[in-house]
Amino acid sequence: MLEGCRHAGTQHLIYASSSSVYGANTAMPFSVSQNVDHPLSLYGASKKANELMAHAYAHLFAVPATGLRFFTVYGPWGRPDMAMWLFADAILAGRPIKLFNRGDMQRDFTYVDDVATAVVKLIDVPPRGNEAWSGDDPDPASSRAPWRLYNIGNHTPVELMEVVRLLEEALGRPALKEMLPMQPGDVQATFADVDALRKAVGFAPNTPVAVGIRRFIDWYRGYHRA
Repeated sequence: MLEGCRHAGTQHLIYASSSSVYGANTAMPFSVSQNVDHPLSLYGASKKANELMAHAYAHLFAVPATGLRFFTVYGPWGRPDMAMWLFADAILAGRPIKLFNRGDMQRDFTYVDDVATAVVKLIDVPPRGNEAWSGDDPDPASSRAPWRLYNIGNHTPVELMEVVRLLEEALGRPALKEMLPMQPGDVQATFADVDALRKAVGFAPNTPVAVGIRRFIDWYRGYHRA
């Protein structure tokens, strides 16, 4: 993809990174100014590698590149292997839902419409080199090269058990719960600092999870005729 952008003279590459890059970090909220050198999963490591390769191309070939660290995106047309879809499927079928860390988890759930709006707003804002960037005190989120990172999250971590309650309410039936230990490579909480995104394009995701879940379930019922 980077080679294609290089040879096509792409004016702005926007690519998906992930909140998983924060890995072992515990200082909340997660900020793009934090060092992220301790991923806890191969997935997180691969996303950090994407950011680094994009930086190399921005530096070597002046390909403007913006990396977006998505925080638990959900909503209509979401992936069937993600929690919202899995939980809705299981609740309607009367199967147990798997709650890791015995349900003691928090996620910064971000509604897909907010994500799409942020991406569209960023298209016409290609990064420029940060003239104030210093190798003596490097800012992890910017560079002298045309390269930039942003978080896209709701800036509101929500307890997993609250999400289950909202799904039960929207679906009109209780969930069977299977309490399990923490999975290797998982983290207990995520929380996005979106100030950089707000300053760049004057927008921050803001759909409350109660609203987003209701919209998702309305779509889900129509899609499955359930």
